Amino acid sequence: MRTARSIQRSSEPVGTYTLIVVNVIAFIAESSGGGTLTGGSGTGTIYEKGALFGPSISIQHQYWRLLTSGFLHDGFEHIFFNMLFLYFIGPSLETTIGRLNFFVVYFVSLLAGSFGALLFSPGIPTVGASGACFGVLGALMVVMHDRRVSIWSSGLGILLVINVVFSVAIPGISIGGHIGGFVGGLITGWLFVQIGEHKRMPAAALAGCVIVAAISVVAAIAVAGGHGLVPNGLTL
Repeated sequence: MRTARSIQRSSEPVGTYTLIVVNVIAFIAESSGGGTLTGGSGTGTIYEKGALFGPSISIQHQYWRLLTSGFLHDGFEHIFFNMLFLYFIGPSLETTIGRLNFFVVYFVSLLAGSFGALLFSPGIPTVGASGACFGVLGALMVVMHDRRVSIWSSGLGILLVINVVFSVAIPGISIGGHIGGFVGGLITGWLFVQIGEHKRMPAAALAGCVIVAAISVVAAIAVAGGHGLVPNGLTL
């Protein structure tokens, strides 16, 4: 992590802190609108209007759910661990690739995570920033590999393994959202490193990220009305 932080483009991870604040504000609004701090209920006006839910997208064309679901959480524990994850991982990526690129990685991964969640279980309401957080982790792993820093010595590999195990073993976690977000982060991280840095074409890298985001949205809408790969969720 220190190696990543030493290659700085922006002095302070303002983008990371901004995203955490936005998520916390959304959670407060969600709780004020009828949601519960303990989670597990899936209730409240904001939750019902903003959660990722295939039928609402395919039938009612509520496409905003692809984005808003990434800022909603099911209880205090849910948002606490996601924001803790982002707090520790986000600054390393943001100060390495720059604030704008960091935001792009986050939002593209969020949309890719929405596609993954709908691909696996479109009929299960899904919320949370974990898809975007997995994307940040994926992009950071790409950057660290490019800097010739072992993902195992940096702890990123172990962190990934632990989160994958939890994703599969704990009921109610969207494995599809995590996979989708992680893949989105790998792709955007590769674009910024290989195209933006090595080939010195930052505009082309950004354009590539926009294409990934667009594909994620189109693909998510396409599978929203399906049965899903694991319609009842996936657990050990």
